Amino acid sequence: MNYWIQNLAPYGSPEEIGVIQLAWLGDSVWELHQRLKHVHLPLKAKELHLSVVNEVKAISQSKSLSQIEHLLNENEIDLIRRARNKIKRHPKSLDPTTYSRATGFETLIGWLFLKDPQRLSTLFEYLEIKIQ
Repeated sequence: MNYWIQNLAPYGSPEEIGVIQLAWLGDSVWELHQRLKHVHLPLKAKELHLSVVNEVKAISQSKSLSQIEHLLNENEIDLIRRARNKIKRHPKSLDPTTYSRATGFETLIGWLFLKDPQRLSTLFEYLEIKIQ
């Protein structure tokens, strides 16, 4: 399922990008990954949309982070911590811890997408196995 990531080469210098920008990028990478996962399902467009939305919302991203945390190295954990500490506001309908963990997850994805696509692919594969 991760064929699209496996062939990517590292790109740019993510060290020069802020954690919020990395989270913004990571959110779109995660959504694309979910769309590619769902595109082959014989569902109507609205059903596809709702399936993907369910996977990209903050609660699901926070759960995904919980599933891979034990696999992360010190640098990855530090990046997530920096992203979590950067968040000062959150939606009123959401627990602040959940929102900050989701932001940390998105930041990690954005970072790995630019810095180490192979590592990102490995983590995505692990998440696919955990879901099944």
